[in-house]
Amino acid sequence: MLSFSINCLKKANALLCLFLLLPLMGYGVEDSLVVAKTHTTETQTPKKTVFQEKDILVDTDTIEARAFDAKFKSKYTDEAFTYEFKSKEKNAWDRFKEWLAGIFQRLFNFASNESSMNFVEILLKSIAVLIVVYVIYMIAKAILNKDGQWVFGKNSDKKIIHHEDIEKNIKNIDFEKLIQQTLKSGEKRLTIRYYYLWLLQKMSEKEIIEWDLEKTNSDYAYEIKNPKLKEDFAYFSHLYNYIWYGEFELDDMTFEKAKNSFDITLKTI
Repeated sequence: MLSFSINCLKKANALLCLFLLLPLMGYGVEDSLVVAKTHTTETQTPKKTVFQEKDILVDTDTIEARAFDAKFKSKYTDEAFTYEFKSKEKNAWDRFKEWLAGIFQRLFNFASNESSMNFVEILLKSIAVLIVVYVIYMIAKAILNKDGQWVFGKNSDKKIIHHEDIEKNIKNIDFEKLIQQTLKSGEKRLTIRYYYLWLLQKMSEKEIIEWDLEKTNSDYAYEIKNPKLKEDFAYFSHLYNYIWYGEFELDDMTFEKAKNSFDITLKTI
């Protein structure tokens, strides 16, 4: 019993000692943490590096001085290098277009000045195209000699006659003048052709025949009522076909005979 009491007393004393030692152990742990933190802070503090003059490297390379080309600005005169734009000065043509645009804007109630200006631009370009087309047409007409005259019209005496176009304009051709020209140049076959077409022109003017480019010589012969004229016309048609289309070369005697026959017949119409 006594030994049991002694054991219990020892255990109670041990527990008491342990209870008293716990605060002292906490303080020891805190001191260890503080020391650890202080050591870590001292370890992380960077050291300062001090450079001396002998540690500085000096560049000893030779530097070549370079200068701009005296004309370097000429390379930068393109529009891509223009950063300041001046408004274009208006000339008389621009002012005229603006004036015209103002008139059309009032007439057609355009929404803005830009719309009326676009309309004026299109209108003026259309007029310019029409003028060019008309000039080309007049030049082509003069060259093709539709009116029987050269480019300068009535102011020029020179005429260009295309043989294939004469029959199309038979009513407007001065065959007597053409015959005088071919007689001077010695073109006998062409003279006979002009005589024959002149005969058709005369009979058409006198309403003996009705001229039509699609008609044949036989059609005209059928329309002629005068027996003598019909006989003469048959002879001239045969002569014309033989000489012009047959490309028969005339001697002077045959030519003079045919020429005189045409002159006599033309006078009787």
